[in-house]
Amino acid sequence: MKKISRNSRTLPNFENVGIVIDAPIVEILPLKETFNKEITALGANYKLIPFTTVQDITSNLEGIDAVYMAGGFFLSREEKKQLADTFLQAKLPSFTVNGTEDVKDGIMATYQSDDNLDQFFRRIALTIEAYVTGTPLSELPVYIDYTPRLTINYNTAETIGVPIKYSLVGQTDFVGEFKNVISEKDYDLLTAINDALENNLSLGSNQKDVELAQQDVKSANSNYLPSLTAAGTATYVDPDAAEASAGANPEFSTGANITLSQTLFSEAANANISIQKSLQKAQEANFNAAELDLIFDASNAYFNALILKVNAQIQSRNVTLTKRNLEIAEQNFEAGQSGKSDMLRFRSEMAQNTQSMVEAVNQLEQGFLVLNQILNNPVDLEIDVEDVQFNEGIFERYNYEEFFDLLDNPTLREPFIDFLIEEAYKNAPELKSLDYNLLATERNIRLNGYGRFLPTLALQGQYNSTFSRSGAGSTPPPGVSLLDNTYNAGLNLSIPIVNQNLSNINRQTAIIQKEQLEINKKNVELGIAVNIRTAILNLVNQISNIQLSQISEETAEEALELTQASYSSGAVNIVQLLDAQNNYLNAQLARANATYNYLINSLQVERFLGYYFLLNSEENNNEFRQRFFEYLNTRN
Repeated sequence: MKKISRNSRTLPNFENVGIVIDAPIVEILPLKETFNKEITALGANYKLIPFTTVQDITSNLEGIDAVYMAGGFFLSREEKKQLADTFLQAKLPSFTVNGTEDVKDGIMATYQSDDNLDQFFRRIALTIEAYVTGTPLSELPVYIDYTPRLTINYNTAETIGVPIKYSLVGQTDFVGEFKNVISEKDYDLLTAINDALENNLSLGSNQKDVELAQQDVKSANSNYLPSLTAAGTATYVDPDAAEASAGANPEFSTGANITLSQTLFSEAANANISIQKSLQKAQEANFNAAELDLIFDASNAYFNALILKVNAQIQSRNVTLTKRNLEIAEQNFEAGQSGKSDMLRFRSEMAQNTQSMVEAVNQLEQGFLVLNQILNNPVDLEIDVEDVQFNEGIFERYNYEEFFDLLDNPTLREPFIDFLIEEAYKNAPELKSLDYNLLATERNIRLNGYGRFLPTLALQGQYNSTFSRSGAGSTPPPGVSLLDNTYNAGLNLSIPIVNQNLSNINRQTAIIQKEQLEINKKNVELGIAVNIRTAILNLVNQISNIQLSQISEETAEEALELTQASYSSGAVNIVQLLDAQNNYLNAQLARANATYNYLINSLQVERFLGYYFLLNSEENNNEFRQRFFEYLNTRN
């Protein structure tokens, strides 16, 4: 009792523990004396909860912050699950003296090992065998040296919020799935992609670049909008000069004017509008490229999280397998079939495999951090990802298995690759951006060529008003009248002749820029072709990997079972068993990752293609397939 209680305190730091025990036992045993001593040593308080029904327990949980199941041996499994659910809803850490089956059903922890019952029956078998061979029962041992081991339900501990100390991991068995039960949001692939497109900060910044390009277009168009300015003046003139001006320039005067200017035609303004529109479309193409990149980045982060999640599950199962092999080694040692070195070797393996499991769990957390960053979630947001298979769910709906079949057919693979490259040239936003930049450059070349001789035509007008005149010269001579309000209008036509040779220099610069863009376009086209071919080869590798890894895992599992049985009987040595276990571990990892890697590579092909099947309608995808079959017919 003392040992169990102290280990239960190692997990939650409770103050008031409810001790659940069968009512008949309370009446028979002096439990209060025992619990008073043990709980006082822990610096806590307790409440004894005797029961005959589950209702007796669930109605007496007020005021406690942990539950210790010291009884319940005769409760049905359904009743135990009901209790576990109640403890979960109340966020109460629970500890039981019963076996690990209760922990698998939702109780948080136990210190009873699965081996204890096996040892009990083994002791009975050995006693019977010894008695049959002539050993008196009075000389046979009855003491069983139980091997206590902490077992924790990983999901229950997470739900309740009990942190698992790393110092306990090496001596602890875990049950439950590596599923984030406290997840605030579970993502499927499409939800992750859509959230990334809506919330990603980098994409938001790229959107602002598009908006800035739109402002540049507005600024270029504004050259054809009228300009209207108003000005006011207050003037002081030398009195002598004012007197001699005959009233035209009085000593003191105030006035105002309104000036209107309107460009009617300007080749420079026209060129600027055309260039800015092309640059805006180029920026929109760059934004589309950033969207395609983000879709792949979000998908890649999603699948990496899935890979890390499966790896953590496999590493956890490998720890359980090592524990089983350690038990076999201990039994062989006790039976004299192997030396102590085998047992020590498996204990070392147990420690190493446990460390691998800890690292796998932490890598999974890092994978969630990366996904949270892409989705612009708080870094500490609890999330989880739903599993996917290429022939199930959305990947079945979008017929990814057909993609698989096309690549698996050597006669169709090469024309399919050529078709994908042609489609990529049509879709690639990088090429569209370069095309729009080429249009802008060509327009600049025309502006600085013959376009520079086109005249600029503008309309100008002005209205002037004098408010007051005073001082010397403010009175005009007899017979002379002064006008307080006047206006004028004019048409301005200008043709540049020589502007320091800047037009020729600008034209040569634009030609060089055009040549550079054409080189870049060829380079991008070459890169697209290489990327698609490389990605297709990777997909072919993954197709082979999916098929072979399944065979490898099945073979490795069967070999492990045979080797375990042979080792148990002393037919093979520890090295062979360790090799079989490691082969099985690697085969599981390869099998689990094969499908995810295939889907990642499929989406990478779609990124290079500039077209995601998942994000397009069935009608568009059918049109894509039809274009391929038409392309195939033209080649034949």
